[in-house]
Amino acid sequence: MFRLKFAVLGLAFALSIAPWFTAGGADPAHALIQDRKTSEPYTGDLSIFDSPGREERLQINRVMDVLGIQPGKLVADIGAGSGWFSVLAAKRVGGAGVVYAVDINPEAVDYIRKRAAKDNLQNVKAVLSEADNPSLPQAVDAVLLLKTYHEVTHPVVLLKNLRAALRPGAKVGIIDRNGNGENHGVGKDVVIREAKQAGYRLIKQYDFVKGDGMDYFLVFTATN
Repeated sequence: MFRLKFAVLGLAFALSIAPWFTAGGADPAHALIQDRKTSEPYTGDLSIFDSPGREERLQINRVMDVLGIQPGKLVADIGAGSGWFSVLAAKRVGGAGVVYAVDINPEAVDYIRKRAAKDNLQNVKAVLSEADNPSLPQAVDAVLLLKTYHEVTHPVVLLKNLRAALRPGAKVGIIDRNGNGENHGVGKDVVIREAKQAGYRLIKQYDFVKGDGMDYFLVFTATN
């Protein structure tokens, strides 16, 4: 009798909490990502990202070629930091294009605004975003997360929210280094798995960024 009573109570409890895992509060995406380690976002001197020779080491012009960043395109630089990549992309897209330099750090956003004004780059728009939402004001043709993905606490949620701001055929590039999540790197397979869960398809992967074998460059597109 007692066993039957407890079994019924257990079933009732399981049924009562089941919707919580499938709607709103803790969806499967959160269930997965809560278990993955992430790195603390960088808060130091932003000028460190403008180290001499970085453009050549990362072969950033080739990266932009792969992502289709050309004159007139709309681009999002998520986790823009100092705006190093934003400035390079802005010069390539020209006055007919726009680069949204997205960051969750108000100091970085202010830094980028001042940098763009100093360089007279009116096509660089600094955006203060939420941790899980890039808050882009319009749809874009290309996105790059450059050495940023390992700092994203809820990457699946971020990528899902990004989908609404992608033009048809838009490419999303992720450049990072292999690591365990908390050492300023994250495994390539982890990124691919999370992107798939968020509704993206891997279309190409490269290893030409830097020559130490640690960095990778993944390119995704949103699935229908």
